[in-house]
Amino acid sequence: MKVAVRNMNGEQVEEISLLESIFDIEPNKAVMHQALVRQLANARQGTHSTKTRSEVSRSGSKIWRQKGTGRARQGSRRAPHWVGGGIAFGPKPRKYTKDMPKKMRRLAIRSALAAKAQAGQLVILDDLQFAAPKTKDALSVLKNLGVSKSAIVLVGAVENEENIKRSFNNLQKVKTLHWQYINVRDLLGHEHLIVPIAALRRIEELWG
Repeated sequence: MKVAVRNMNGEQVEEISLLESIFDIEPNKAVMHQALVRQLANARQGTHSTKTRSEVSRSGSKIWRQKGTGRARQGSRRAPHWVGGGIAFGPKPRKYTKDMPKKMRRLAIRSALAAKAQAGQLVILDDLQFAAPKTKDALSVLKNLGVSKSAIVLVGAVENEENIKRSFNNLQKVKTLHWQYINVRDLLGHEHLIVPIAALRRIEELWG
């Protein structure tokens, strides 16, 4: 698969071939879904907690006598049907972590990258440089590239990385991400993937 390499002005400067073992495979939707569910589950803290009837701080004495009042029999104010009583079958701290074989995790990343490339949502830059952190310059680059929706900008393989991050930080729908930390959630959650060619070559070495 061949794609155009553009500069920050949006002009095509050359054409390169993408690694077939990553960008030219059939995206496996089932594995991508499984990887996304796993990532979302592993991000959960699981610290939710409710008190049962044995844990609430209320009197445990019988509310009224068993017979003769005309009312229903009651044993304790701690029972779940009383206001301030314990919670029946409420959540308790637990782990939501899921495991997934390494080969499947790698396939999920390759499938997500291939889906971006085949949908024309992969933008390759010859270089990405900002002399100073300016949101205005970042917006200009996105406009030149025809990127109007959400996007991920990969960093970590170019100079002045901090200037790039700070230039894009104020843009709500744009996220900067180190090329080593690409993941299924971010790839599927953003419309475009903007990759400097230096970062692209390192991705091919890592995931190829």
